[in-house]
Amino acid sequence: MSAVVVGYVPNPEGRAALAKGIEEARFRGVRLVVVNTTRGDALVDERYLQDSAVAALQAELDALDVEAELRQTSDGQDVAEDLDRIAGEVDAELVVIGLRRRTPVGKLILGSAASRILLTVHHPVMAVKA
Repeated sequence: MSAVVVGYVPNPEGRAALAKGIEEARFRGVRLVVVNTTRGDALVDERYLQDSAVAALQAELDALDVEAELRQTSDGQDVAEDLDRIAGEVDAELVVIGLRRRTPVGKLILGSAASRILLTVHHPVMAVKA
């Protein structure tokens, strides 16, 4: 069965991506796969969910009216590679990510996770702002 994959981080951009991912999964009639990843520095990476935050997000997903799954990876891969791999595994129709506002100079500099995802993931990507 196909899926909508959401790249999730615990911030307003991640919440916006999750909300849009839920909406898209409902609309498409597919399951939702929420991905929270780190390059392996999980103990210091504020974007990687820990204990109670994992439980809270899982409870939120369990209460949805769509099939939903939370995946966490910490294998040292780049976030774009993780999302691309998981999107392939679940036959993703769409990958949803959140974008933060950037300065004009920041927009010129590639290297952010969002830029890598937009340029390298082999599935359609929807980027949303908080």
